[in-house]
Amino acid sequence: MDQIRIGKFIAVQRKQKGYTQKKLAELLGISDKTVSKWECGKGFPEVSLLLPLCKELEISVNELLAGEKVSEEDYQRKAEENMVNLVKETQESKKKIILSVMAAMLGVAATIPLFIISEIIPMSSWLRILLMVLGIGAMTVGIIMACILDRDAGAFECPSCHERFVPEMRAYIMGPHTITKRKLKCPKCGKTRYCRHVLTKNM
Repeated sequence: MDQIRIGKFIAVQRKQKGYTQKKLAELLGISDKTVSKWECGKGFPEVSLLLPLCKELEISVNELLAGEKVSEEDYQRKAEENMVNLVKETQESKKKIILSVMAAMLGVAATIPLFIISEIIPMSSWLRILLMVLGIGAMTVGIIMACILDRDAGAFECPSCHERFVPEMRAYIMGPHTITKRKLKCPKCGKTRYCRHVLTKNM
């Protein structure tokens, strides 16, 4: 789904209703900053707000996800397109996760032989140090690539407000984590929680 297109559509429909961002936010029980984020394409309404938002703007959920008014003839086609886009995003996220694991493994696989060679084979000190530096470099590059791919695969969901977001790289790296969760600060509610890694940026 195109968040920028959806955001612009929300803004157009809001203005047609004669609402300010603050007025729409009050009707939905949220902050006007959240509405602003939607309209700038930097966020997407959580599931619990989809129906209330569509009701206030007098549009269907399908039209919201398409980012445009949909005629009756095109309704089924747009619904199918939205579903295909969601499946495609999920598949792309899975590929990135697989690639991140491969990058980490390749980094380690390239490092171990260099360390073994530097210890077993007699050589001058400078060559031994060079091999160890190359090994550490290979491992570092592998880990960095794995982190970038894993962070960009889908998003992280706040357990408190269910906002889905992609964290800054520093927060991602520094956050304590389990296999499926990472401790992050939610940009919406501001709470620091163990956020679940999900495969899609939009719900």
